[in-house]
Amino acid sequence: MFHGSMVALVTPMKSGGELDYESMSRLVEYHIENQTDGIVTVGTTGESATLDQKEHCDLIRDTVDLVRGRVPVIAGTGANSTSEALHLTHCAMEAGADACLLVTPYYNKPTQEGLYQHYKAIADAVPIPQILYNVPGRTACDLLPETVERLSHVPNIVGLKEATGDLDRLRQILDLCQDRLELYSGDDATGCDFLLQGGKGVISVTSNVAPKAMHAMCTAALAGDADKAHQIDDSLSLLHRDLFLEANPITVKWALYEMGLIDKGIRLPLTVLSDQYHEPVREALRRAGVIQ
Repeated sequence: MFHGSMVALVTPMKSGGELDYESMSRLVEYHIENQTDGIVTVGTTGESATLDQKEHCDLIRDTVDLVRGRVPVIAGTGANSTSEALHLTHCAMEAGADACLLVTPYYNKPTQEGLYQHYKAIADAVPIPQILYNVPGRTACDLLPETVERLSHVPNIVGLKEATGDLDRLRQILDLCQDRLELYSGDDATGCDFLLQGGKGVISVTSNVAPKAMHAMCTAALAGDADKAHQIDDSLSLLHRDLFLEANPITVKWALYEMGLIDKGIRLPLTVLSDQYHEPVREALRRAGVIQ
């Protein structure tokens, strides 16, 4: 159901940090025009941790309304409180999202049994397709392959976004889960090889700024054209690296500002990209053909 280049969309904000719905509309159209295969709204790249629950639910609803069924909308609804994740997942279903993406509970450091019970409780309570999200470098919590295999038997858990960048783990999960889950890369730098080795898509930071190229790379990789996929991916390699010069989404939001698509707004404790990184990011955008 969800294949190809899926953008981990930023949440546009005005300079004071208030939500910028006009820029959100512009971003959605930019992605539709440039062939993005799916939009992930209010995920961790969307600064979900700084939004209150009303803002979060409103943004999901607004994204669904703006997209108008042209591509799938996946709503970020994870939280480190199971009750909060349940509430947000209900909101997403009621808003008409096509699926939810649920990051592992951060900071709490639950056991593997705790992770299993957390995800199963949400899936049992809310009958919407759900995608697990493992990013231990940001959460201090690692959803292990054996736990993923247990969860793959829950009918509406349909996928996993795996952001470790470990291709050996991809193969292990594929062996364990067979065709019960679709696997998506959450690591742009290894996303091309992830697809060539059996993944179905990339939930991407890079596609915020280079959506057409990311779509083309994913299309080639999913078709098994490794040479073409790697050629396109090579042109994006600086973006894959330099969009993380400061903590995501600081850098990608500044890049979108430089492209004239959004304002500089970001919420504390995140701050605007440091001046020393402006030129490296510009060079990465130039190399990808995004700016002149």
